[in-house]
Amino acid sequence: MKMIIGLGNPGKPYEHTRHNIGFDVVDELANRFNSPLNQMKFKGMYTIVHRPEGKVLLVKPLTYMNLSGECVVPMMDYYEIAEEDIVVIYDDLDLSVGKLRLRQKGSAGGHNGIKSMIHHLGTQNFNRIRVGVDRPPAGMKVPDYVLSRFTSEEKPLMDEALKKSADACEDWLSSPFLEVMNRFNGA
Repeated sequence: MKMIIGLGNPGKPYEHTRHNIGFDVVDELANRFNSPLNQMKFKGMYTIVHRPEGKVLLVKPLTYMNLSGECVVPMMDYYEIAEEDIVVIYDDLDLSVGKLRLRQKGSAGGHNGIKSMIHHLGTQNFNRIRVGVDRPPAGMKVPDYVLSRFTSEEKPLMDEALKKSADACEDWLSSPFLEVMNRFNGA
């Protein structure tokens, strides 16, 4: 079984904000697989998809970003999923809007959701898809920026990034993550 985790914050005010791109990618996958996230367990919303490549768990932690690991690790334990069989999708301020960067390990880079994941997993070694949201404009605080929505100019770039992130996740179901990384980081 593989597990695809989209990081974000629950609730209407946070929908489709920069910080919730992980949720948006998981929603895109749920739509593609025709499998709505309608189950709740371990402070998360999820669905299990039966694919030719095997079972896939799509997860949106409902703990708020800073506590994401509190949902993910108990779910991994319950379903006996190893670190190498997860991928985490989240926003990244250090990448330009719509740019993707896939990695197999690394630090949190100041991202509180990833800090929580590393803390609860006890390792930095897990697959991730970072989706660029860029830095805030001068004078705007980071929390206000990541909780804002994309501009009309940014929206097409983010729509494309969302689709490419979902494509990368689908590709990973039948290919090693390193191969997926090589394909999508060069794109």
